[in-house]
Amino acid sequence: MKIKSLVPLLSLALLQACGGSDDDNPAFKTLSGNAPLVIGHRGSSGTLPEHTLESYKAAIEQGADYIEPDLVLTKDGVMIARHEPMLDGTTDVASKFPESRKSTRNVDGVPTTAYFASDFTLAEIRTLRALQARANRSQAYNGLFGIPTLDEVIALAKSEGTRLGRTVGIYPEIKHSTFHADEVRFGANVFEDKLLTTLHTAYGNVASAPVFIQSFEVSNLQYLNTKTNIKLVQLIDCQGGPFDLRSQGVTYAQLVTADGLRAIGRYADQVGFCKNV
Repeated sequence: MKIKSLVPLLSLALLQACGGSDDDNPAFKTLSGNAPLVIGHRGSSGTLPEHTLESYKAAIEQGADYIEPDLVLTKDGVMIARHEPMLDGTTDVASKFPESRKSTRNVDGVPTTAYFASDFTLAEIRTLRALQARANRSQAYNGLFGIPTLDEVIALAKSEGTRLGRTVGIYPEIKHSTFHADEVRFGANVFEDKLLTTLHTAYGNVASAPVFIQSFEVSNLQYLNTKTNIKLVQLIDCQGGPFDLRSQGVTYAQLVTADGLRAIGRYADQVGFCKNV
């Protein structure tokens, strides 16, 4: 795989500029002079429970160019949209299954007792309904919407794009790659291979695909760089370091130095900076 160029993530934005902009003369411009892309982070998560088809559809209707599904694996290896491997805070799992279904696992080195998606089959996940995770947001839609698979998210993006006459892309994040490889025992890069099989089938193995794959870890992006032409994004947290490189003492602060950014440019197309950096 050829070395990829490093493009600042200032070409992307979470919010659309307001006020009479068009494609030829956007009100706000990125460093390339283009209009920013609008990303529906977890869908329209301020109005509807996050990572549901209804939330993604609302974000698209509000103008999002891309919808952002965070991905975790079920027990039977199906990619579903959840912000974390733990189901407790965003679903009604506690009302559907006994506490004996909880387990204790290390999540980025922290022992965590919870209902883990990787302990439930997709059939069991289908019985769950989403909850609004934040108390300061409307709870009116709790219990109404199911938990989607990646295949369903892709189908929604494509169907809504056709309906609206514009491209709607996806911006998936691989959540806790090391956790899935080690703690859940799926094996190294099984998650990444599953993701590429799905994306290449849906969009082709081309850089022009309306897809960005993102991760806070490094090793999985380096692996993906040898397997795909789809655009890759290295995420940078505000503190700490990539969990897969923690034993080597690598920090996110090091990754955003000149040398660190040059290193990222060898395997990723863009960088998603912490807003406090």
